[in-house]
Amino acid sequence: MNIEFEGEIFYWRGPAPFLFVAVPEEPSQAIKAISTSVTYGWGVIPVRVRIGETEWKTSLFPKEGRYLVPIRMSVQKSEELDVGDRVIIQLEVG
Repeated sequence: MNIEFEGEIFYWRGPAPFLFVAVPEEPSQAIKAISTSVTYGWGVIPVRVRIGETEWKTSLFPKEGRYLVPIRMSVQKSEELDVGDRVIIQLEVG
């Protein structure tokens, strides 16, 4: 499953790296529908993410019916990102 969306980076004192982007409601529901076949436990979903020129592997975290994309420190630096920035995210789920 491939998803592209725009979202705002926010700070959440959850699991490191502390900066995240929330997947919109509709794509989150689509991910939830296939979650049992792609999760490796605890409700986290493995994904490949792209912002700008930077691509990396990570896991989506479930939160309040949606999923959060963690933005690694290396990505924050390479793409010059900070809280409040709006980014276009490409996700490859599974």
